[in-house]
Amino acid sequence: MTEPVSIALCGAGMIARAHALAATSIGARVIAVASRTDETAHKFANEIGARVVSYAQLPAGADVVVVATPPAAHFDHAAHALERGAAVLLEKPLVTTLNEADRLVDLADRHGNRILYAENLAYAPITLAAIRTVASIAAKNDPLLHLEVRSVQSLPAWGNFTSPEWGGGALFDLGVHPLAVAVVLARVARAGEVVSVSARLRGDATDTHADVDLVFESGLVAKVVSSWEGSDVPSWDAQMSWANDVVRAEYFPTLNLEHNGETIALPRSTGAVPFISDLGYEAQLRSLIDDVSSRATPFMDIRFGRWILEIVCAAYVSAANDGQSTSVPSGCDRRRTPLDLWKNPPSTS
Repeated sequence: MTEPVSIALCGAGMIARAHALAATSIGARVIAVASRTDETAHKFANEIGARVVSYAQLPAGADVVVVATPPAAHFDHAAHALERGAAVLLEKPLVTTLNEADRLVDLADRHGNRILYAENLAYAPITLAAIRTVASIAAKNDPLLHLEVRSVQSLPAWGNFTSPEWGGGALFDLGVHPLAVAVVLARVARAGEVVSVSARLRGDATDTHADVDLVFESGLVAKVVSSWEGSDVPSWDAQMSWANDVVRAEYFPTLNLEHNGETIALPRSTGAVPFISDLGYEAQLRSLIDDVSSRATPFMDIRFGRWILEIVCAAYVSAANDGQSTSVPSGCDRRRTPLDLWKNPPSTS
């Protein structure tokens, strides 16, 4: 695959627009847009100089299909694109059930792992700089003592995030960001993998706030908070501490990384919309293009997405049992959505 690469957008919402901006920034061409709503598709396509196609027509000649539709459609849209020869950038949350995640992993294996799980924060310059800093501390063999990652904000005005059809609430959707950051940083800090989880959720139709404790192989207990009960100004951050070191990364409301109180310089965005590069959207798409060209498995591969969904499902099982510690994987029914695991737990009688 050589640039300029062609992109098709499966979905025409806010996140699809972010990917369109990222494509333009790295010199790729968005040639097609598909959406559930014809009017939305035409309006967006006209704005970016693309043509409107149906979902069935994808990839419509494009090298890469960005799947940014509601979670319940992710498996079908990703499978459709892969089977027709395109690479796929699949938005989070990965899919709505672990059964679909298992099937998607098998499908990716059969198609050369040409699919990237869109955890954009993993490609953000601030996260990459934090990883380097944590790696240098880990080299001293100091055990990580504290890890907390939070994403707290108000409910977005767009999307159907609180509908039961979505598959889950604040933890299932927003929460995969802090979970992914926690997992990646803990791995670099040599804390190992998540082995169990306990979670408390609140909300009516779906969860609007989640407090989650992750237990890692090292014995580290990390805290993840995901909430749509915050203010209109998001508060996203990560904090880590060792015996002699403290690292703090702030994503919102300002971008800042510190080690022991000293600011670590980050690359300055030169794009028209800074968050597209600051939060990893550019690097994420460029990485997929490079990985496909070199036949490499993406850093955020489909197995990582499945692992995050395993943690999410275990957390919803825990919440259904009043925060009881639950192993990861949880052994839950892999055909059920996270919301079902919480709101409609299987009978034990």
